[in-house]
Amino acid sequence: MPNSFHSPWWKSAVVYQVYPRSFADANGDGVGDLAGLITRLDHLQRLGVDALWLSPIYPSPMCDAGYDICDYTDVDPLFGSLADLDELIAQAHERGLKVLLDFVPNHTSDQHPWFIESRASRDNPRRDWYIWRDQPNNWRASIEGGSAWTWDETSQQYYLHFFLPQQPDLNWHHPQVVAAMHQVLHFWLARGVDGFRVDVVHCVGKDQSFADDPRCLAGEPMVKINDQPYSHEVLRGLRRLVDSYPGDRVLIGEVNIRSTARVAAYYGASDELHMSFNFPPLDAPWDPVVLRMCIREVEADLGPLQAWPTWVLSNHDNSRHRSRYGGSLRRARAAAVMLLTLRGTPFIYQGEELGLEDTVVTARTRVDPGGRDGSRAPLPWTVQAPHGWGPTPWLPFAADADVLSVQAQESAADSTLALYRRLLACRRRSTALCLGDWEELPSHPQVLAYRRHHEADERLVCINFADSEHAFPLATPWRVEIASDGQGEGQPFSGRLDPEQALILCR
Repeated sequence: MPNSFHSPWWKSAVVYQVYPRSFADANGDGVGDLAGLITRLDHLQRLGVDALWLSPIYPSPMCDAGYDICDYTDVDPLFGSLADLDELIAQAHERGLKVLLDFVPNHTSDQHPWFIESRASRDNPRRDWYIWRDQPNNWRASIEGGSAWTWDETSQQYYLHFFLPQQPDLNWHHPQVVAAMHQVLHFWLARGVDGFRVDVVHCVGKDQSFADDPRCLAGEPMVKINDQPYSHEVLRGLRRLVDSYPGDRVLIGEVNIRSTARVAAYYGASDELHMSFNFPPLDAPWDPVVLRMCIREVEADLGPLQAWPTWVLSNHDNSRHRSRYGGSLRRARAAAVMLLTLRGTPFIYQGEELGLEDTVVTARTRVDPGGRDGSRAPLPWTVQAPHGWGPTPWLPFAADADVLSVQAQESAADSTLALYRRLLACRRRSTALCLGDWEELPSHPQVLAYRRHHEADERLVCINFADSEHAFPLATPWRVEIASDGQGEGQPFSGRLDPEQALILCR
């Protein structure tokens, strides 16, 4: 069951990101599906997470892995049916797991009926549901780059798309668009969904002057620089809607801006996002200076606002953190201790609990136009190939899929899977780790150390980034509760940290 130290549930929760295409394959076609996910819910329950967030499962031409949606209120047959999703929600709730869906408000597929009508003629009633111009400005698109405007021969105007040309941007300044998208949220909330991860929510507001942006001349895409006041009005409307439902439903924003201070504005006065993703750690190497600054910025920018942070090291759009850390499993395990002990809500990307690296993608096996396939390889469930999947998985497996499979790690006390289970159990029983204050402690420059405390509960966390041993003396006795390498757990702390080792200490 989710932690229940205090309401709302999402403050003390750990969220697990499911990339459905790569999680579990029930029908043997080599593509993950909802039925496969249902059969593996026990894995998530044993792991100890509190909620799962599904990347898009809606009907889509799949030009951008499902982020080009042609129906917001159904399930793509690739993944199953609406009945399968209802069953998933029911089965997850029976296990005490919350279910979050991906909500993509900025754009649809060019195959969505709304856009088909919009491009049919200039006087179509849905023409202004999208953004059309006689002349393009210099705005740049993401993924493939180039202009954010595409010429439509039928209606003789350009339409706006911050991403692929197959992903036209909706016009959120049109009240009928707002009403239609609100109905989408009502549809899913009524089916029991516990909240939404809101894709590039900062992009929905557009500069209505449509002036050239000098930053685009330097090659910056609009998704990185768009930050308009109207987006906050949109968010306040979404928040009022979600808050009208019982059960602490939650909005988690993808504000893809690398400034924590600017992202903080999207929490509003506790009337916009409940939480927003914190992106700098996704770019960070294994470096105590960089990661220390990421943490300090979050505490400085969000703390005074009482805005609740999030922490994430890997996701479907970025390289897995083990790969960013030079392929070192020892570093990846130490980073897991950090992820699950910082102040805020941690997000685990599927496969982190196994210690997976990125898969090697060649020109022949590449699927994603943005080159993000490396972190999207299928999860290996069994030792023997094809590791619980159909004979031809949609992407190749990552290295060491046999020894890193769930089956291989299931009963190994020293496995990465066992470490994650211990970490999540430790977090679950500690109010300090779930909800406590964060205080940085003096330490060697290669050591990151901090204290978490909540009333009488207290934990110390120390992470050695160096490939050599370092001292971390303490004035009073402490005991090793969790060690990233499993060494010394349950024993008195010696005052020394092994190379690239992370510890949780308790009294």
